[in-house]
Amino acid sequence: MAYKGIDYLRNKLSNRRSRVNMRYKQYAMKWQDLDPGVTIPLEIKSKYRSVLGWCAKGVDSLADRLVFRDFDNDDFEVNEIFRANNPDVFFDSAVLSALIGSCSFIYISKANYQVRLQVIEASNATGIIDPITNLLTEGYAVLKRDDFGNPISEAYFLPTETRFLINGVESVVPNPTNHPLLVPIIHRPDAVRPFGRSRITRAGMYYQRYAKRTLERADITAEFYSFPQKYVLGTSQDSEPMDSWKATVSSMLEFTKDSDGDKPVVGQFTTSSMTPFTEQLKTAAAGFAGEMGLTMDDLGFVSDNPSSVEAIKASHENLRLAGRKAQRSLGSGFLNVAYLAACLRDDYSYERKEFVKTVPKWEPLFEADANMLSLIGDGAIKLNQAIPGFMDKETIREITGVKGSDSAPIETGDDNG
Repeated sequence: MAYKGIDYLRNKLSNRRSRVNMRYKQYAMKWQDLDPGVTIPLEIKSKYRSVLGWCAKGVDSLADRLVFRDFDNDDFEVNEIFRANNPDVFFDSAVLSALIGSCSFIYISKANYQVRLQVIEASNATGIIDPITNLLTEGYAVLKRDDFGNPISEAYFLPTETRFLINGVESVVPNPTNHPLLVPIIHRPDAVRPFGRSRITRAGMYYQRYAKRTLERADITAEFYSFPQKYVLGTSQDSEPMDSWKATVSSMLEFTKDSDGDKPVVGQFTTSSMTPFTEQLKTAAAGFAGEMGLTMDDLGFVSDNPSSVEAIKASHENLRLAGRKAQRSLGSGFLNVAYLAACLRDDYSYERKEFVKTVPKWEPLFEADANMLSLIGDGAIKLNQAIPGFMDKETIREITGVKGSDSAPIETGDDNG
């Protein structure tokens, strides 16, 4: 098989690195948008830079609900590998990176007979993907950079070996798995975008930029709203100039008549209303919420009546569907990680078809409250009456996320016989 080579993958990563870094800055609320406004001078805009975390909210609202549980039908004991690699941090880091950059990569290595898993963001890794298995045919990753962003430690992944380049010095480590030890975790892949799509969409960035411009204009207008401009007509030319700051903050001003008995006329310019900015901000929030599958409540526009769990689930239907889709695509990537980790642990190249019965399991996207547990319990009783054994405690856990007791039920009876 002809490989593209490390130079090709370096150029490929360089071409896409800026897009990923831009979305990470959007998530970290450090991205400075170009303001197309023409009415406010640049020196004033720079003093009223607004910061808005809607893109971070759109990512976290889904990432916080994607909680990986374990692998079912674990014939190869891959759950032990993940438990040894700090799963509480590992899975959350991989999911969050995939939602921000459209994909993340897991670097699999082995040291002291222990398999190690390391999450690498999309701005530091790339490869050539097999569209059938979603494994890489060859991969490249920057393991360490200097303070200026230049690579210090690089790795080139091939099916039979991994080549490390540290400050230009190359070393080779054999790979017994027959697959590159760099596995992509992809969010929403398709035939056009095999490395997936970011949760931070162009439409979402537009609505956030639109809201930030609205907040900046409102902030500048608030200065004039707080201290409206005033004017005085008919002052004598012989009078002393008025201190503008004193005239603005003073509660009382005194004007005397001149020698002809005339007096000045004091007036105030009409102030701008803040209502249009509030309406613009709500328009931007509605557009962003529709794009991300959120509600106005999620963005800080609190409704009068608190919602129940069922109402929240109904209003987040699009978010639930996005979560289901993410679970399928991300779960496939975690299964590939489990497959190669088991091969590396055992120093044996298993057939991938032997892992088809191993199923990734996720916690429910919405936790059940007491009312929902009661309804599910009544439904389970009726279903089991109609079809005996239709719902067991594992099925209930899939629906509710509540793990039942492992001990046998306590039987009660009459101790006196």
